[in-house]
Amino acid sequence: MILLQSQSKYLLQLLTTRLLNIDKGVELDCQWFEFDDVRFNVQASAKNPHILLLSVSLPSPPPGAMFDGGLPSGAIEAIKAAYGTVVQILDPPKDGFNLTMKLNFTKLSPDEEARHALLEKLASVREVVLGAPLRVILKHLASRSLAPDTGRLVSVVHRPNESFFLIPQAEKVTVIFPMRFKDSTDIILATSFLQEFVEARRSTSLNSAPSCQWSPTPPQELQGVPEEALSANAGFVAFVIFPRHVEGKKLDRTVWNLSTFHAYVSYHVKCSEGFMHTRMRRRVESLIEALDRAKPDQDTTKKVGTKTSFKRLSLKDSRSNSNSKASWR
Repeated sequence: MILLQSQSKYLLQLLTTRLLNIDKGVELDCQWFEFDDVRFNVQASAKNPHILLLSVSLPSPPPGAMFDGGLPSGAIEAIKAAYGTVVQILDPPKDGFNLTMKLNFTKLSPDEEARHALLEKLASVREVVLGAPLRVILKHLASRSLAPDTGRLVSVVHRPNESFFLIPQAEKVTVIFPMRFKDSTDIILATSFLQEFVEARRSTSLNSAPSCQWSPTPPQELQGVPEEALSANAGFVAFVIFPRHVEGKKLDRTVWNLSTFHAYVSYHVKCSEGFMHTRMRRRVESLIEALDRAKPDQDTTKKVGTKTSFKRLSLKDSRSNSNSKASWR
């Protein structure tokens, strides 16, 4: 299995290159999409090269998702805690975006390692923003304190007009993903993948991993949720998170893995589909080669045909041949 990285490689490369060439004063205006329809825009001017504007457009939330002022609940506090004085949130954000941050490179630490660590954190802005509601609940679980939404169903956006659900409790948090795919082949592969995913969890080497369950029908915990939110054609996956899964540095990894679980499954489904297509192409090529080897050599056939000749016998010769055969008898 391949785990997706929390850092945006392109954003990290862009920030690092900008910092190394900040004295050149080059104007910058880049815009790109990443998985789950998260759109980024980076702008910098030649007049003020130490200032960079980073804008983020998030997936449109479904009804009931925890959004406040265009951002997930707790996102502002998470941004301030992650980036400190290096980042200033602009209000209102740039048109067409949910968040615009002003980065001041002069406030970066002179220590190279600390500077690089902050750039990596900036490249993980998607995790910081979209994972904010999940992080708040899991922090309460790690400290074994009651979250504000304890015992209540919480909806967290992770794809356009789609969300997954949390049920916070005192000793655990249940996370439920409705799995939806557009392509019929993806639905079949994802269903098989998720069933194997659950079976693999039962092995003794994964005893410490969160428990995992798959069901083709909505679990009882999702009673009362609107029907459009439960239209999952690849079933429902449920994880049970305990305090040991979010202790210390495990918190960041758990938040990222849960926030991108659907993208993780989609990635491996597409890889499996591509692998099978490659195997089928190779099999067809081998069969074609076998058929080519089975064909007779046309050049040899022509040569044999040109050397073969026939001589018509005269009536006298045919009689002499018949007489000679009769004498041998």
